[in-house]
Amino acid sequence: MSDGPGRGRTGGDVLMEVGAARALAGARTCFVGIGLPSTAANLARRVHNPGLVLIYESGAIGAKPSRLPLSIGDGELADTADALVPVTEMFTYWLQGGRVDVGFLGAAQLDRYANINTTEVDRGSGRPRARLPGAGGAPEIAAHCGEVLIALRHSPRTFVERLDYVTTLGHGTGPGDRARHGLRGRGPTAVITDLGVLRPDPETAELVLTEVHPGVTVDQVREATGWPLRTADRVGVTPPPSEVELRELSALKSA
Repeated sequence: MSDGPGRGRTGGDVLMEVGAARALAGARTCFVGIGLPSTAANLARRVHNPGLVLIYESGAIGAKPSRLPLSIGDGELADTADALVPVTEMFTYWLQGGRVDVGFLGAAQLDRYANINTTEVDRGSGRPRARLPGAGGAPEIAAHCGEVLIALRHSPRTFVERLDYVTTLGHGTGPGDRARHGLRGRGPTAVITDLGVLRPDPETAELVLTEVHPGVTVDQVREATGWPLRTADRVGVTPPPSEVELRELSALKSA
């Protein structure tokens, strides 16, 4: 798969981070994971949504870090938070109580219904399975937030026909599955990658390609997907990053 303009791996990551930040423009509260979700959420607060309340699993509510935190236990989160609560209260009162608008997750593997694997991957015959960080709070985030955004790099190894392990339920096996399991939120509403944006079809809940990033073709996205990818009737192109977005993203990463 050849790179188009701005489609080197670094360029693709920037498009993914900026696109994920834009997806938070209308949110009030966001439950943030470390890594790319944290980068996107902090960029959103700096550029698109100054009032966005960032919530971290460690109990920091309204964190305003001046740099990207290294972990959920980074002291910068506690120092800049509006409030600190116990982890048990974070989950039982705030998250399970339905008080968080958006959950932001990453993934090691994703299937066509936006189910997530972050537990283990099959490395082939005769080799032990590779262990990953595990679930953390992701299953509860996906179950109870108003909606979920997912961000990850796009490749056949990550976008798979069948997960090696189902860690976190997205849309399960299709329409109505979340309701059958008693999950209150809407589940994944967008998957932002370094190639484009996928959203669940309203009728089938299967992920459909709705936008590509500048310099990326639909065929490139199909080649990077481990199942026959459906596309919207008209696939759009995401706007390129603005100078402000690039400047603030660089400031976050260099602090």
